[in-house]
Amino acid sequence: MAANRILIVDDEETLCEVLKLNLENEGYDVDTAFSAEQALGYNLKGYSLILLDIMMGEISGIKMAKMLKSDVATADIPIIFCTARDTEDDMIMGLNLGADDYIMKPYTVRNVIARVKSVLRRTASHKNTGNTPSEKPNRLVVEGLCLDLEFKRCTVDGEEVRLARKEFELLAYLIQHRGKICSREQILNRVWSDEVVVLDRTIDVNITRVRSKIGAYGSYIVTRSGFGYGFRD
Repeated sequence: MAANRILIVDDEETLCEVLKLNLENEGYDVDTAFSAEQALGYNLKGYSLILLDIMMGEISGIKMAKMLKSDVATADIPIIFCTARDTEDDMIMGLNLGADDYIMKPYTVRNVIARVKSVLRRTASHKNTGNTPSEKPNRLVVEGLCLDLEFKRCTVDGEEVRLARKEFELLAYLIQHRGKICSREQILNRVWSDEVVVLDRTIDVNITRVRSKIGAYGSYIVTRSGFGYGFRD
């Protein structure tokens, strides 16, 4: 089985080399780029995960992440932000872009490795689930709202709507459990690994974004204060 390929994008060259050495010791194939511009020159669709700094040169990590998520070829590549920007708003912004985790500097190499393993394990689990169509349908349809689980595509009345990865997974989970209220704990355990630090507001922010993106069907997502969220029949 081929090793997972990881790309580290950070303008601190020493930090890149330290992470590269330690991740290679764990069995990963690792490349480094010291700017977003350099990274964008690579064949990015071949990577299993990208470790991305935020504060870099002309193209910031945030801008690069937006570029990756807007390209079908790279939209599903997991991203972990590694950054010195440590405010709650910064973290929420990163997660809302579709990042799979957010690690604040300074951090330990052990912490980074644990987060990398967690994200890759979760990604592999989701892919394996998608390979059993007899257990789960490939499409979730509610009137004019359709989620294609195979191609990770959302359409509303025939028009494609771009959802970030976590938004898509959150909406799919609620529809798969339509007619019942899902607790915050259930949503976190399914959409976000419990090994990842997730703020209480993260679910609320993602629910708000999904509602706004799916138009009239946003009203199908119901809130039960003190209990959680659901998707009504």
